[in-house]
Amino acid sequence: MHRGERQALTAEQLMRSRYSAFVRGEVDYLLATHPEPGLPVAWRRRELQRSCRQLRWLGLTIREVRAGGPQDLEGVVRFEARHQGGVLRETSLFQRRDGRSDGVWLYIRALEEPLE
Repeated sequence: MHRGERQALTAEQLMRSRYSAFVRGEVDYLLATHPEPGLPVAWRRRELQRSCRQLRWLGLTIREVRAGGPQDLEGVVRFEARHQGGVLRETSLFQRRDGRSDGVWLYIRALEEPLE
């Protein structure tokens, strides 16, 4: 997925591929799978590079998945990502590009309230 040879079929696959992109420092993939039109790409690239250099990721646990299947337009993934400084817990929203069933999956944002 990082090389563009195939696309994530589900929101969970995109979540897992983004985690491994953080581990490997695949900044271009992280940028491509998370649109932020209000922020300059050069700034985002620098921040991602800094983050990838600073954190050593140790493991990912998916806690819950809601929707986000091959036929869905939206999905939510709750996860824990362990790093040398602790644990990142997040509930993430994923959507298909342009709201189309054949659109690629994108990470949209962290949700404020975790799923229970």
